[in-house]
Amino acid sequence: MSKNHPRHEEAYTHSCCGGGSCAPQPQGMATPLPSRPATDKHDHGEHAGHDHDHDHGPQSDEADAHAGHDHGVLPGWPRITAALVLAVLAEAAHWGKSTAPWLEYAGMALAVVAIGLAGLGVYKAGLKDLAKLKLGIHALMAVAVTGAFLIGQWPEAAMVMALYAAAERIEDQAMERARQAIRSLLQLAPETADVILADGSVRKTAVAEVALGALVRIAPGARVPLDGTVTQGESSVNQAPITGESALADKEPGDALFAGSVNQHGMLTMEVTAPATNSLLARIVHAVEQAQATRAPTQRFVDRFAKVYTPVVLVLALLLAVLAPWLLGWAWHDAAYQALALLVIACPCALVLSTPVTVVSALTAAAQRGILMKGGRSLETARLLRAVALDKTGTLTSGSPSLVHWQAWSGDATAEQPQDLARTAWRLASGSDHPVSRAIAASLAADLPTGSAADSVQDLQALPGRGVQALLDGQRWTLANLRWAREQQLSSPALEALLEQQEAQGRTVTLLADAQAVRALFAVADPLRPQAAEAVAQLQALGVTPVVLSGDNQATVSTIAAEAGIRDARGGLLPQDKLDALAVLQRDVGPTGMTGDGINDAPALAQSDLGFAMGGRHSTGMAMETADVVLMNDDLRRIPETIRLSRKAHGVLWQNIALALGIKAAFFGLALAGMATMWMAVVADMGVSLLVVANGLRLRRWRG
Repeated sequence: MSKNHPRHEEAYTHSCCGGGSCAPQPQGMATPLPSRPATDKHDHGEHAGHDHDHDHGPQSDEADAHAGHDHGVLPGWPRITAALVLAVLAEAAHWGKSTAPWLEYAGMALAVVAIGLAGLGVYKAGLKDLAKLKLGIHALMAVAVTGAFLIGQWPEAAMVMALYAAAERIEDQAMERARQAIRSLLQLAPETADVILADGSVRKTAVAEVALGALVRIAPGARVPLDGTVTQGESSVNQAPITGESALADKEPGDALFAGSVNQHGMLTMEVTAPATNSLLARIVHAVEQAQATRAPTQRFVDRFAKVYTPVVLVLALLLAVLAPWLLGWAWHDAAYQALALLVIACPCALVLSTPVTVVSALTAAAQRGILMKGGRSLETARLLRAVALDKTGTLTSGSPSLVHWQAWSGDATAEQPQDLARTAWRLASGSDHPVSRAIAASLAADLPTGSAADSVQDLQALPGRGVQALLDGQRWTLANLRWAREQQLSSPALEALLEQQEAQGRTVTLLADAQAVRALFAVADPLRPQAAEAVAQLQALGVTPVVLSGDNQATVSTIAAEAGIRDARGGLLPQDKLDALAVLQRDVGPTGMTGDGINDAPALAQSDLGFAMGGRHSTGMAMETADVVLMNDDLRRIPETIRLSRKAHGVLWQNIALALGIKAAFFGLALAGMATMWMAVVADMGVSLLVVANGLRLRRWRG
């Protein structure tokens, strides 16, 4: 069940009748990050058929070059309104021609003017498509309007074109709402920042011109303009627009600030840590933009279906026109009229619109909740999960462990003094980014003289799944777990008995050793995340089995898992062991997600069916880059929310598909019964398009 990880699948093409999609595409997005693959870009494909011009910035000219369902050829509302009025007058003239023959010519003139006002651009585009043998909606409309005129249905031809233009404009406005939802995220960050100059004065500066390391003042009630770290002041900050976290976050020197969050009451000074193009907000918008440019599995199925659908309907229309007079006894005029009505309904616009609008709305709703999903595939996969594996440190626990106990361990007379052991452990721990090492370093630093820990540290290397090792003053020291001590035959029954006592209290024990013996042990406690138990209960209510996969010792893992309500807890796992455990879960339970925050979690995140990365301050870039979903506020309750959103979106997707196909099937039945009209065809085609767009847009208001 492992998945491939091309992070961004084929880009949406913008063609309904040509077999692509009318996905709402964002504009004005953040500059792509250098870390993203160069292949992450929009592929506009052939732009055949039902092409929407959604103003893609630099790509707009390319889109315009491809004729089809391009909203650039549609008139504005004044012309559409005038065309509708003239079409009604043409219909009235048609009914009155029996009493006044001159009304027939007047009605034809009115119809021609109405078509010119509402559909001249559409008609020209349709003729170009026909010359290229492209079966877009413009080509079908050109054939239908021409045919209607030839068989004397000129009032209906005018009404069809006017209704089509009106429906397209309404659809365009509905699609704009979907685009605006994610575009509005960019407006959260202010355009200027109050930069503190060297002389202490403050100058308003465009955020794009603020240098890294600059000091910025943030007044009470103001929005944070850039990502940075608090250097002075204390306040509470509303980060809900960025992380989806409803509670205010207390900030003090050393804490991170995110662009777009709102300072509540205290004056803050921060040091800028990222340019405007690489802020957390910009990365969220960029990631959602890329997610919107990928096709979900259902979308790919619909696209393949659409490529077959239009030619089949065209053949049916031709057969109806040719065979109905012979087989059903219809008049040639009636058969041609019903065939033309079928042509209008032939474009699968509603069917192709049914998926991208729904997916984009769901992705946007997720981003607003602090759930960053990297594409439609991730959205659709979440509903299939039957198990979710969680790492312990930094995932199930808070990721902010503290040193609660340490002691020297050696009866050797040559053992170093406790102060020397503490300094040695501090120097080693300072070179590691593991949460446990950071906790040891931070706690020991408070009791040690200030000085550089790195001057005499040489050959520092990580021992995956074990610890860290380096040369200190020419002697090799290791800060590692019991597994490593056993492998080096440095363990003893007395040492393991002491470790069992600590681990029974949910503590993680790290050993300091030289080449001869273990010299000290350090017990770190990392509390369970406040929302962990609730998240686990929600997963279980959804029928999803939570499992803990951790490299920590089994006793500590079992204790923490029990607090969270998880029965299946597996400790002492190396990265390869996690992969093996995941493979077993995928085989025996079903699709399995993995949740982690560290570099050592990246292989498991990649192998899982859906990887969740904790996106908070302790998460590593590798974990967030590898995962399919990033939980921006480290709230584990977002995992069951993701599954619920996926199931909701799946239901809406198939509601839209059933609605699109059902209404078209009903219209086909009317046409075969000789009861269809061209204006009914326009209503059936464009009306159902508006319905599926409106239904999909409902997901933007999803709140979990």
